[in-house]
Amino acid sequence: MSVQAKICGINSEAAMGAAVEGSADYVGLVFYAPSPRAVTAIEAAELVRQVPDDVIKVGLFVDMDDATFSAILSQVTLDLLQLHGAETPERVAEIHALTGLPVMKAIKVAGAQDIEAADRYLDCADRLLFDAKAPPDLKGALPGGNALMFDWTLLAGRDWPCPWMLSGGLDADNVAEAVSISGALAVDVSSGVEQAPGVKDPARISAFLSAVKAL
Repeated sequence: MSVQAKICGINSEAAMGAAVEGSADYVGLVFYAPSPRAVTAIEAAELVRQVPDDVIKVGLFVDMDDATFSAILSQVTLDLLQLHGAETPERVAEIHALTGLPVMKAIKVAGAQDIEAADRYLDCADRLLFDAKAPPDLKGALPGGNALMFDWTLLAGRDWPCPWMLSGGLDADNVAEAVSISGALAVDVSSGVEQAPGVKDPARISAFLSAVKAL
């Protein structure tokens, strides 16, 4: 089975163009203002107009309230919601009911005990995403996109009844090893295709997608 690729944190037409031309399976838009990758609903609406129907448009949200969800979704057409905050299983279920859209819950991993947290979301999330947990002393840490990796062997041989995705510190040079070790069938990249925080590099996007498609 082929490996799917998601380019997250897209905030420019050039980056979106590279993702689409490189046959990304998912494109991600960040609706979290402190992030250097953040976009407004108006900006996102313009960007998704470049996206073919067969590419999944993902919105990344962090502990978002109902009113803001509704306001954004009234302006932007999304296919999947990525929850990257401290959302509880109950909150995930509420968001699913509110929006009527499938939800992918991010699980932040530093050790084996964090992997077990995924089980709490199996009844409410449509997908899981495993990302590296930022250490408490990391200055300026974001909920995701910190260019950090975790031990991929923690995922090796694991299985869940819903699809899952690997994220955290991936780039064109290490994605093959990450997939080989973890067994991931979908991968997510953000900082690994940037020339500076929040500045996507179309050439790196193309290289990452080529590396994934070669697997």
